Amino acid sequence: MSAGKETQGDTLSFFINGKKLHGAAVTTVEGIGSTKTRIHPVQERIAKAHGSQCGFCTPGMVMSMYTLLRNKPQPTMEDIREALAGNLCRCTGYRPIVDGCRTFCQEANCCKANRVGNCCLNGEENREEPEHRKPQLFDESEFLLLDPTQELIFPPELILMAETASLQTLTFRGERVTWVSPAALKELVQLKTSNPTAPLVFGNTNIGPDIKFKGVLHPLIISPTRVTELFEVTQTPQGVFVGAGCSLSEVRSLLEKLVNQFPEEKTELFRALIQQLGNLGSQQIRNVASLGGNIMSANPNSDLNPVLAAGTCKVRVISSGGRRDVPLNQDFFVSFGKTILKPEEIVISVFIPFTRKGELVRAFRQAPRKESAFATVTTGMRVIFLEGSRVVEDVSIYYGGMGPTTVRAAKTCTAIIMRPWDDETLSRAYDVLLDELLLPSSAPGGKVEFRRSLALSFLFKFNLEVLHKLRELNVITDKLPEKIQPLPREIQPSLQEFQHVSEGQNEQDPVGRPIMHRSAISQATGEAVYTDDIPRTDGELFLALVTSSRAHAKIIGLDVSEALQLPGVVDVITAKDIPGKKVRPSSGYDEELLAQTEVSCIGQMLCAVVADTRAHAKRGAAAVKISYEDLPEPAFTVEEAIERSSFFEPQRTIERGNVTEAFKTVDQVYEGDVRMGGQEHFYMETQSMLVVPVGEETEFHVYVSTQWPTLTQEAVAETLDIPSNRVTCHVKRIGGAFGGKVTKTAILACITSVAAWKTNRAVRCVLERGEDMLITGARHPVLGKYKVGFMNDGRIVAADMQYYTNAGNTVDESVLIVEKILLHMDNAYNIPNLRGRAAACRTNLPSNTAFRGFGVPQTLMVVENMVNDVAMVLERPADQIREINMYKGPSVTHYKFEFSPENLHRCWEECKVKSEYSNRRRAVEQFNLHNRWKKRGMSIIPIKYGIAFAEGFLNQAAALVHIYKDGSVLVSHGGAEMGQGIHTKMQQVASRELRIPSSKIYISETSTNTVPNTCPSAASFGTDANGMAVKNACQTLYQRLEPIRQKNPKESWESWIKAAFFEKISLSATGFHRGPDLYMDWDKMEGQPYAYYTYGVCCCEVELDCLTGDYTTVRTDIVADIGRSVNPSVDIGQIEGAFMQGLGLYTLEELKFSPSGLLYTRGPSQYKIPAVCDVPLRFNVYLLSDSHNPHAIYSSKGIGEPILSLGSSVFFAIKDAVAAARSESGLVGPFSLYSPATAERTCLACASPFTQKIPASKPGCFKPWALNI
Repeated sequence: MSAGKETQGDTLSFFINGKKLHGAAVTTVEGIGSTKTRIHPVQERIAKAHGSQCGFCTPGMVMSMYTLLRNKPQPTMEDIREALAGNLCRCTGYRPIVDGCRTFCQEANCCKANRVGNCCLNGEENREEPEHRKPQLFDESEFLLLDPTQELIFPPELILMAETASLQTLTFRGERVTWVSPAALKELVQLKTSNPTAPLVFGNTNIGPDIKFKGVLHPLIISPTRVTELFEVTQTPQGVFVGAGCSLSEVRSLLEKLVNQFPEEKTELFRALIQQLGNLGSQQIRNVASLGGNIMSANPNSDLNPVLAAGTCKVRVISSGGRRDVPLNQDFFVSFGKTILKPEEIVISVFIPFTRKGELVRAFRQAPRKESAFATVTTGMRVIFLEGSRVVEDVSIYYGGMGPTTVRAAKTCTAIIMRPWDDETLSRAYDVLLDELLLPSSAPGGKVEFRRSLALSFLFKFNLEVLHKLRELNVITDKLPEKIQPLPREIQPSLQEFQHVSEGQNEQDPVGRPIMHRSAISQATGEAVYTDDIPRTDGELFLALVTSSRAHAKIIGLDVSEALQLPGVVDVITAKDIPGKKVRPSSGYDEELLAQTEVSCIGQMLCAVVADTRAHAKRGAAAVKISYEDLPEPAFTVEEAIERSSFFEPQRTIERGNVTEAFKTVDQVYEGDVRMGGQEHFYMETQSMLVVPVGEETEFHVYVSTQWPTLTQEAVAETLDIPSNRVTCHVKRIGGAFGGKVTKTAILACITSVAAWKTNRAVRCVLERGEDMLITGARHPVLGKYKVGFMNDGRIVAADMQYYTNAGNTVDESVLIVEKILLHMDNAYNIPNLRGRAAACRTNLPSNTAFRGFGVPQTLMVVENMVNDVAMVLERPADQIREINMYKGPSVTHYKFEFSPENLHRCWEECKVKSEYSNRRRAVEQFNLHNRWKKRGMSIIPIKYGIAFAEGFLNQAAALVHIYKDGSVLVSHGGAEMGQGIHTKMQQVASRELRIPSSKIYISETSTNTVPNTCPSAASFGTDANGMAVKNACQTLYQRLEPIRQKNPKESWESWIKAAFFEKISLSATGFHRGPDLYMDWDKMEGQPYAYYTYGVCCCEVELDCLTGDYTTVRTDIVADIGRSVNPSVDIGQIEGAFMQGLGLYTLEELKFSPSGLLYTRGPSQYKIPAVCDVPLRFNVYLLSDSHNPHAIYSSKGIGEPILSLGSSVFFAIKDAVAAARSESGLVGPFSLYSPATAERTCLACASPFTQKIPASKPGCFKPWALNI
């Protein structure tokens, strides 16, 4: 969006009210380029660099980069990183997006950036050309050039309108809200005087989310964006007055200019504010959020307010009573979200003073994610020294995140003033601060010990900054501890190595080549159609769900009368309206579609409101009244479930050898445990579906975002009590799924179909993010306990492992996940005596479900933590213990499956070589010797992952291939495209088998009326199964054409097809693949549950700030054995995306539930998935060469899931760094660090002198803010 000038960002524009667009030009992703006109270089490069998988996030990425280039046609890598910081992607792992954008960056084209010895910047040319150039994922030379002169201009008519428009109040009236935009300050004051409770809105970044997500209603909203006085900047000898309406980006730009204009001593406060502004929100948010709005929101964890208050800033306000200046100090913020200002007062400017000689200002913050995250704790600290002295004249310390308001550490300041700045003074100050900033153990937001520790750590960091400044000014000459430098953040070029196709392969044969995702261009131009992009039909209704607000209760009453009287509401759907089955069966248990008599979790679906619009449906859902009678003792944790024997049966056990006897023979025995939290799928496209009644013979078309169309078809048919042949499910593409669009999607489709059946109108259901997270469940949290017996040489002889998963309130796929946990509990290790027991705990949380990896990430965490503990007990490097215990030679698993681990060892050795493990391990040790408050850690982790379904019938697949008379080919198969590139790979298979270019082959959608009885796109088996089915169909067709080719061997493909038609040869064929007959006999504890194994090894190095728990992944090297890749660009994309999802699982993503079982983390502001800032600075992926797999198509291997578990290598690298930090405090040996290794857990585990000062809260003495799930 631009208003006569370029601005950065368009991706969060849904918060920008339509009324604010008056007079602005809006440019969308479709507007900058399309396949019908021309594509823009940004769209092309992101697509061809393989930066689009599911594609749902791609338009946002494109627009962020486009906007940057409009402002800065030759950006730096830092500019690119900042531009992309406000965008999220769940598929790619960001590396290919960054690489595509990097091609616009001048420094990226330099030889130095590409690790070439002689550099053009040094006046040297690189004349060395490798003899055999390694294959590249994309060819930069083919890209369109960026020509800024060809970009869209700001519409002249809008400029003319702005110049000629008379200044008058603009008023926009909606159904319930009036939006007023005054043109003059006097008018604004009058409006606010007569409507003191009406909010002032600039960027709408605070009020907008309240309206959208919390249902807050403001009958009148005042938008003073045209009042010029609110944007004026005035400089005085004492400082600068900045208009309260200035955006945060404008404030940052202004301060940067002033820093360049004035001496350093005058700009201390400016630089501290610039630092905080760089971390506050994202570029897109900062472009619209205003300085005055940020202050007046009075957030307790504000980034700016502590710094403004410490810097003695003030606000100038106006009302009908006149103007006054109000200091920003401890009295300004009176309670949560409230200030001392009167309701009718308006902030017109903020005064930011210059600093003087001897004055230092610093700002610190810690947040759950390094960027685009609300801070956990922030601080602004200022100190003034008597001239030429270390004696403190004045000091001011303010904190955010330490109470309901911005708080001043007044007593701490008193303990410092007029004393010398030295260890004695600061030591006293730490104790005073600890006593002064008390947080109750049940404080909102939790993390009490961590927050108190951060308060001390920030003061210590400030102390170090001050001491170094005093020495720089020659005030002191003391020897000082090292200054803590920021963690590294510069993204380096990365390597992606894969094998050339064989020399004899036909140029037209695409198999084995890095082919772009077939829909990438459409996704980058915004033309790709997702479920909710399907145009509305006449009479279409929207469905909104009503969910339980109690975790365990009887339903006493359900009153829909008020909802039915609201405008637009058509009907309310309850369980009584379901004509067929009211439950969905799974693993011997039934799950109700809509609860009737009892609820067993918060978020359980009770009924649904259908209305003419989304807004009316939401309003109707809010008006439904449910009355409950609470039932006793809900169970939320696995401990509570164990205590009550609340399990989903069957529980599973597997054992080989004699574990009990083996424990008697070992040198040492160690017992430990590890907890692992759940993980939200956070697919970019929420659950979406559209059910359309055809109008005759109870036929329905279901357009749905699902991984298993057949399951949805069957479920809808059974719910409506009609045959499956009356229900057709269509899946064009899915905006991400990761296992979360199978069971719950089918249930949601059933409810939507009942609404369509009852009203005989099309009904659309698209969940909002918060609803989706509340209703659909997540990855299973796990408690793993182990007892391990080992010899002093490192050999593990016996292990007894117990797993408890938190399944939630229904069984879903929990029993199957428990089984897979046990089947992978050995990971890569040959433990001769091994016993595993696993149980799915039935609790009163929303039911958890399948998630990429299906239990393997959890079991790998437990076994690798056990191996780590053995290494720590023996004081041996963990990689040595891993290597000693790996499978070697012809091997047999604990379920008696024979395999060869040769490629596992090849991956291990190659990863050690490629990552320069030994040299870097020594460098890490040296780094840790010389750094007290920052530590580095390394780990190297293997994975042995079983591919295919243990339930043999799920391994079958079918396909349908049509050849039309013009020679074009239409392929249909049973796999759903969700970003994993299955359609692209099927196109490659058909191209090879039919010996025609991929351009002649089209895949429209996955639908149950073309390929029936499909199996789910899951278990990393989609390409294996569907590829063989497509191959089978194509081979049938090719063989049918053999007589035609024999007659006319030199004719074209098109000629052959026409001839075949005239000779009445069928040009349509089905293909079928039976799949392997896999099984697992749990009574005998043996079987062949997998077709083969995919192997991988990952080495990670991290740098950790021990005082805050923040870390950066410095480098990641992954070696993966995926056989002969069908498409290296797709497979490397899957590897990188899975790794980043695993990094989130093990180190970042945290689900928080209230003591009553309500999910707190219901959106991106509370739940943090990895962003660009979390990508390893060097991210190298190597596909193992010369690997063959006779069990899958073209000798390839499934790769969608295995590498996610290798995200644990970041966890264990962090744990390695924590161990180095603990050793500084004299702590050695095994210690607990639970997953995810968030900044909180990591910081507290480091056991710094400051964390050790914090008294631990005693469990049972208080009600925690959040449950320990």
